[in-house]
Amino acid sequence: MKKRIYLTYPKELIKEPLIYQAGQLFKVATNIRQATISDTIGLVALELDGEPEEIEKAINFFIEKGVKVEPIEMDVIE
Repeated sequence: MKKRIYLTYPKELIKEPLIYQAGQLFKVATNIRQATISDTIGLVALELDGEPEEIEKAINFFIEKGVKVEPIEMDVIE
């Protein structure tokens, strides 16, 4: 299963390797489709590939760390 999400990082988390950590902690492949990073905010379009329960664990990981997670409609980044 593949799921595409937007991650919005607050200023204090921009330099944290959270996408890498999610890939190590959970059985998901991470694919950064687009990213915009500044000194004050980070926006990432991320594709997660794996079993549905592992994808949900990875999404919950981002939320628990303080990253805003929003779904991407399937045809937005095709």
